[in-house]
Amino acid sequence: MRIKAFAERNIKELLRDPLSYLFCLGFPVVMLILMTIINKSIPPQANMTVFRIDNLCAGITVFGLTFLMLFAALLTSKDRTSSFLMRLYASPMTAVDFIAGYYIPLIILAIIQCVITFGASFIIAAIEGVSLNVGNILLAIVTLIPSIIMFIGFGLFFGGLFSQNAAPGLCSAIISAASILGGIWMDVDAIGGAIETICKVLPFYHAVNAARCAVDGNAGDGVTSILIVAAYMAVVTVLAIVVFRKNMSSDNK
Repeated sequence: MRIKAFAERNIKELLRDPLSYLFCLGFPVVMLILMTIINKSIPPQANMTVFRIDNLCAGITVFGLTFLMLFAALLTSKDRTSSFLMRLYASPMTAVDFIAGYYIPLIILAIIQCVITFGASFIIAAIEGVSLNVGNILLAIVTLIPSIIMFIGFGLFFGGLFSQNAAPGLCSAIISAASILGGIWMDVDAIGGAIETICKVLPFYHAVNAARCAVDGNAGDGVTSILIVAAYMAVVTVLAIVVFRKNMSSDNK
């Protein structure tokens, strides 16, 4: 009941700022349309498929999910700045209760975002004459669940650790890194070298790769990527809980 009440409060906080969630839901669709237009201007002889909708949809969906990290950090750091959390620390709520209360509304927002982005991709694919399988899309959404939890966890960790001014800036830097190193705008495997190694050490490439494999109907090829993202997810979730426990301990003194 404590988690439910706190989650309902956080849902209301998200709904109070329509620009945030409209941006979160609408921006990926705008990027899909823009990249599709750019793809049409690329000469066929270039043999470039990274911007083709069946390759692009998974990457853009992951790119959209990175903004959940920013919203989570903003919400958490704002609550800390306003002393709202400090008052709640005196309640029977545990650090796990706080984390779950933040996670629930953001996971709901993430699922809606995935459905809208893949739905728009399906429409664009039909217009472009590219085949997308609905079953594969649904499977891709399932494979993105560890990525959703991971990005929210990053946001809660940074929001619990840094101030309202510092946390969003750090999240913005990670969003930029994820868009570049996640293989959303480029073929990481074709580049090779140190760049490929760096990309494959970080979770962003694997989040995109797992979703792309599912969209292509080769979900089995993305199992390793899912496990890597799940490992990052577990670590960052534990770190977020540790930070909340530390904050509860220090603020209650």
